[in-house]
Amino acid sequence: MAMAIAHHRESSSGSLTRHLDSTGKYVRYTSEQVEALERVYAECPKPSSLRRQQLIRECPILSNIEPKQIKVWFQNRRCREKQRKEASRLQTVNRKLNAMNKLLMEENDRLQKQVSQLVCENGFMRQQLQTVPAATTDASCDSVVTTPQPSKTDANNPAGLLSIAEETLAEFLSKATGTAVDWVQMPGMKPGPDSVGIFAISQSCGGVAARACGLVSLEPAKIAEILKDRPSWFRDCRSLEVFTMFPAGNGGTIELVYTQVYAPTTLAPARDFWTLRYTITLENGSLVVCERSLSGSGAGPSPAAAAQFVRAEMLPSGYLIRPCEGGGSIIHIVDHLNLEAWNVPEVLRPLYESSKVVAQNMTIAALRYVRQIAQETSGEVVYGLGRQPAVLRTFSQRLSRGFNDLVNGFNDNGWSLINCEGAEDVVLAVNSTKNFGTTSNPANSLTYPGGVLCAKASMLLQNVPPAVLVRFLREHRSEWADFNIDAYSAATLKANSYAYPGMRPTRFTGSQIIMPLGHTIEHEELLEVIRLEGHPMVQEDTFVSRDIHLLQICSGINENAVGACSELIFAPIDEMFPDDAPLLPSGFRIIPLDSRTSDAKGALTTQRTLDLTSSLEFPFESSMQDNVMNMAQQYVRSVISSVQRVAMAISPSGGSPSLGPKLSPGSPEALTLAHWICKSYSLQLGTELISSDSLESDSLLKNLWNHQDAILCCSLKSLPVFMFANQAGLDMLETTLVALQDITLDKIFDEAGRKALCSDFPKLMQQGFAYLPGGICASTMGRHVSYEQAIAWKVLEADETTVHCLAFSFINWSFV
Repeated sequence: MAMAIAHHRESSSGSLTRHLDSTGKYVRYTSEQVEALERVYAECPKPSSLRRQQLIRECPILSNIEPKQIKVWFQNRRCREKQRKEASRLQTVNRKLNAMNKLLMEENDRLQKQVSQLVCENGFMRQQLQTVPAATTDASCDSVVTTPQPSKTDANNPAGLLSIAEETLAEFLSKATGTAVDWVQMPGMKPGPDSVGIFAISQSCGGVAARACGLVSLEPAKIAEILKDRPSWFRDCRSLEVFTMFPAGNGGTIELVYTQVYAPTTLAPARDFWTLRYTITLENGSLVVCERSLSGSGAGPSPAAAAQFVRAEMLPSGYLIRPCEGGGSIIHIVDHLNLEAWNVPEVLRPLYESSKVVAQNMTIAALRYVRQIAQETSGEVVYGLGRQPAVLRTFSQRLSRGFNDLVNGFNDNGWSLINCEGAEDVVLAVNSTKNFGTTSNPANSLTYPGGVLCAKASMLLQNVPPAVLVRFLREHRSEWADFNIDAYSAATLKANSYAYPGMRPTRFTGSQIIMPLGHTIEHEELLEVIRLEGHPMVQEDTFVSRDIHLLQICSGINENAVGACSELIFAPIDEMFPDDAPLLPSGFRIIPLDSRTSDAKGALTTQRTLDLTSSLEFPFESSMQDNVMNMAQQYVRSVISSVQRVAMAISPSGGSPSLGPKLSPGSPEALTLAHWICKSYSLQLGTELISSDSLESDSLLKNLWNHQDAILCCSLKSLPVFMFANQAGLDMLETTLVALQDITLDKIFDEAGRKALCSDFPKLMQQGFAYLPGGICASTMGRHVSYEQAIAWKVLEADETTVHCLAFSFINWSFV
């Protein structure tokens, strides 16, 4: 009994903490001991055996505890930390699911109302069809004469503007939460706890419309402030100017806004909008920002300011922001536009008549941007190379804006055309007044005595996946770029050193290193620094770095993003570029133009056409203008020619044997190679790579393609290059089947991996296989990949004597 009382006192004491050791017995720790262990855990959650023994020696209060018991304490502590993080994650997911459930219930209610409305309309139409209308109408009856009433929606007085604002509010709310528009789910955008939101596009209505709703962990006022600043998140918005702002009598605010929007291509004019924007807080606490175009007379912008623009119409659109009980807000976004597609070439009209394009460029972009700001505010975003997220966003915006300026070439920016030799040729424009830099630090601005030359061209490509094309351009710059031209552009960043010719002779290896800076929340846009390796050809320049650095954004690499364009925009920078470094953007924009045509059987098929716009900038001195013009024109033509060659190779209908995917999944060659790989693995190692119940051609290739380990095949040449990889292998190398053939075996292994492969190579060729130790390899993007073990074996042909290639399997790989 006394022993039981003593045990109870010890267990209830606040100065003791009990933990289970590996034998199942409780080990009691004092609060001082726990505090000492917690300090070590904060520095190193997983200390080594030597570190634990050192801890016992340095802390006398731990001298009565065995090293094994301390090891168990750290294991239990890591387990508790993992459980805590998992509980926090589950709570976050639960909140998202609750909010998503609420949105889906609202969507379900809206659909039920729409069904009821359609049923009523159907019944009414049936009744009308069954009712025999009156045969004739007495012509002698008095005709009804309606006298036009004065409009209450006159845009020339405040009362009329308030009436327009109230009508806009009612129409916008009917689109955001009602049945005013026949909404259908955006293709490829399924709602879920990890999705950004729920997206829909209009099925049949005047103009093109898109809608989004999602949960954001920001307050309504902050969200409204972000979304009203349209140039910050809408990359195609050139400017937004508020001409008039006055309070409404009901507590709201009315603004008259003039907006200019860039044209996406050189083949179409830019658009502008003259709109009324109405901001008001509803009775239920929701904040609404709605907007619509003003027509007819009114104090719009001067004709001179809108000379290069086509006036487009914004139908009632806006943002409905509702606060949530647990914090954050639910946003409903509606964009409804009439982009006046009649005045663009017919081939481009699908771009102006597609709700998917509006959804990607405006609606989804707005919600993603707000989510990005919310994550940065909460500290979830990892900084790139010590840069703040706001700085990285500014770099992306400046690159995109600079490229849009080149494509559009507005006169009020100082651009003037030099020549235009045809729609298919290179267009040259010059800007003699352009000053590169930022107003925050004039010392970093660059002014060129001659000016800046822009060479741009657009062309149409048939049936080419834009995501595949932009990835190829990003990963294989040497296929289309001239590094000496890059060196010329990079030299412009240094004072009095950009004269062409006359630069220091440099030899470029053609290799590039991609260093990530940042990315958006869904990785739809990447910001990175590109280093092009250069070596001096003059002895006295041996110790001077000749590398070229480019700041680059790449977007639209997701093949499942319907209606999204792909971009690759870059600008030369200094190696240690400041936050306000001057930028001279150049690049590519690839726009999908989907059109439907009927085949011989009457079925509808989709033919994809791409508008590829390329614009490049070249600074020059006055005396060198003609030389730079000739150089720029020839260079852009060579770039366009290279891109056309690449596009033909990667097109499903293309047939270039040097660049096309020789072993695309499903081809007879791939089926044969898959059979050889599995049969050789079984023959050499005595075990099965793929289960024996799936050894028939198609299923074997499918299982090999979806195998969890990265499986790659390389040729047996003096410089082995890869010729096949399964999906995991392509993911590990961050490449495509098209670009795989340009990757050599030595490029992916680090120094230790190359030494291990060289030492085991004789064994591999003698016995047919070899086990390589775990290590680190590199993807084509420069990211490090760790793997637990690699297996190499000879792939034999059908006669089981001829070696066709070498195969590698990287087991349990992951990005570091």
